[in-house]
Amino acid sequence: MLDTLLQNFNLQNFDIQGVIIRVFVICISLSFHEMAHAWRANKLGDDTAFRAGRLSMNPLVHLDPMGTLMMIFARVGWAKPVPINPVLFTRAKTMKRGIVEVSLAGPISNILLAIVSYIIYQTLNVIQIAVFKTNITVNPVINVLELLFSAMYISNIFLALFNLLPVPPLDGFKIFGSLLPNHLYYKLMDMERYIGIAFLLIVVFAGGIFGTILNFIATPVRFVIETPLNFVFDLILKLV
Repeated sequence: MLDTLLQNFNLQNFDIQGVIIRVFVICISLSFHEMAHAWRANKLGDDTAFRAGRLSMNPLVHLDPMGTLMMIFARVGWAKPVPINPVLFTRAKTMKRGIVEVSLAGPISNILLAIVSYIIYQTLNVIQIAVFKTNITVNPVINVLELLFSAMYISNIFLALFNLLPVPPLDGFKIFGSLLPNHLYYKLMDMERYIGIAFLLIVVFAGGIFGTILNFIATPVRFVIETPLNFVFDLILKLV
């Protein structure tokens, strides 16, 4: 049922409900992602992002116009980078370790949000089966909520996986870079802007390839999340 909902959730038809849901999901997902970066940096002793107002769920302080449009229409995008100063990581073992922890905070937050969204989606499913005695959505309110949380679930998995790609300026590059020798890492950092532009062009003009890759990677991630939760909710359904 989840995959059927997601197939119907298609912006190619430009239905206003789908657009509103997509924009809402993007605002929540990207804001939560960036706030997680700011939160972890602040925990490590760097209050740069906090002073910049980035320790917030307010989408206006996080969203990048181009990145948001890309997220809406290409399903991959970005927000404004959270400013950090690794020198201030007084509670990290090393600066590199601090950068890795801050970088991981964003994707981890999206995985957590995906899990919560799937739990809510399945709870709504149980409610409709218990109340309406059918696994086909007949209540318009439940229908909208299921669309919302199924979109929130899938979008956050994709956002986490996309950001873990080892390409600058994504979080995955900062994590991957921590494993490289310093001289190689700093060489790549010098080329970050050019690699980032090339990567953006690839995403814009070959978005289908990224969609295929992310779908492939997302399959085992979805399996790990959905299998235990489906088992629990199947038991609940048997009880109700």
